[in-house]
Amino acid sequence: MTVRFHFDYLSPYAYLAFQGIHALSARHGHDVELVPILFAAVLNHHGQKGPAEIPAKRSYVFKDCVRTASLLKVPMRPPPSHPFNPLLALRATAAVADPASRRALAKRFFDATWATGEGVTDPALVAAMIDEVGLDSADLLAEATSPDGKERIRANTEQAIADGVFGVPTMIVDGELFWGHDSLPHLEAQLRGEGVDIGAALRRWSGLGSSAQRR
Repeated sequence: MTVRFHFDYLSPYAYLAFQGIHALSARHGHDVELVPILFAAVLNHHGQKGPAEIPAKRSYVFKDCVRTASLLKVPMRPPPSHPFNPLLALRATAAVADPASRRALAKRFFDATWATGEGVTDPALVAAMIDEVGLDSADLLAEATSPDGKERIRANTEQAIADGVFGVPTMIVDGELFWGHDSLPHLEAQLRGEGVDIGAALRRWSGLGSSAQRR
C-alpha cells in the first residue's frame, strides 16, 4: 500500500511529479514513501549523461518543464545554477524520520529549487528552510552531515539501483517501476488495478537479438 517515490532535487521532472504524487496515491489508498537518492551516482552506475550535460537536450528539457508547469498551474523558475550539488538537501531530507515532516521539508526544498529560484546549495539558506517547516536546523544538519547521515543517501541510492532505477523521478509500487512525470497516468492505472499486462510482450522484447551496434 506504499508508492516509493525516488527523487533528487536536481530534477525538474521530480519537482513536477511531486506536485501530484501524494494526491494521486491517496485516491487509491496508498501512502507515499519519499526516497531521496543521488541522481549523479545513478548516472555513473549506468554510464549515462544527465539531460543537463547534453546541450540540445538541456534546452528542450527546460522548455518542456516550463510548458508542463504551465499546464499544472505551478511556478517554474530555475535555480541559481544547474547542475548543482544537492547532497546537503538530500541528506537533510533523509534524516527526517516522520513522513509528514519529511514531506514538508521536501516541498520546501523543491519549491526553493524550482519555484522561487533560491536554490538549496547555501548551507545558511538550507538551515533557514529547515527552521521554517518547524524542524531544528542545528540538530538536523548535524545528523545529516554525520557518517550515518551520509550513509543513508548511499544506501538509498544503492537500493534504488538494485531495484532497477536509472533516472528520477521513479515510482515503484507492487514491484513495478514507473519513470518520469509522464508515467503518472500509468502509475494511476496500476493503482486502480487496471495496469496493462506486459508480461508476454516483455518476454518477446527480452528475447530479441541485435542486428546492429553503435560505434
